[in-house]
Amino acid sequence: MSTADGPDLVEQDGIGVPDALQRLWTPHRMAYIRGQDKPDGDEPPGCPFCRLPGLDDEQALIVARGETVYAVLNLYPYNPGHLMVVPYRHVADYPDLTEAETRELAGFTQHAMGVVRAVSAAHGFNIGMNQGVIAGAGIAAHLHQHLVPRWGGDANFMPVIGHTKVLPQLLGETRQLLAGAWNEPRSTAG
Repeated sequence: MSTADGPDLVEQDGIGVPDALQRLWTPHRMAYIRGQDKPDGDEPPGCPFCRLPGLDDEQALIVARGETVYAVLNLYPYNPGHLMVVPYRHVADYPDLTEAETRELAGFTQHAMGVVRAVSAAHGFNIGMNQGVIAGAGIAAHLHQHLVPRWGGDANFMPVIGHTKVLPQLLGETRQLLAGAWNEPRSTAG
């Protein structure tokens, strides 16, 4: 979009001074910024992680269900394929998980890495939990483990300057790919 004389000036929606910048509109982010859909309490009736299992998988963006935990796409992902592994039981602190919950949470996380690698060829992962509001947990009352796929060069200026993360795939499409690949056999070696 440039000429030999320099970049083409583009009028943006008839507002402002034309410039050479392209705009990427992400209106869905306003829900997060405004705090919409945040839990209306720390107790199970107001907890989204307690409500999600009662919905159908597509509506809830649930990729897979286990006996004690489930894997769900993050509604406000850092990258495509950003999953969370969540216990069904409303529990806030990692040491309070049962042995069965701890085992299945670890197993689901390990399995999710293989699924995401198979579907999207992720180069690496950030995996972890924010325990408590002060540690950055958006929903501190219900423990959840994040699994964020990473690729070389996936971080650019948009999150820093524009406070916007560019995601090339809709959540429903990502859920369909991951759910479809969840039960396929795969090696656990990375």
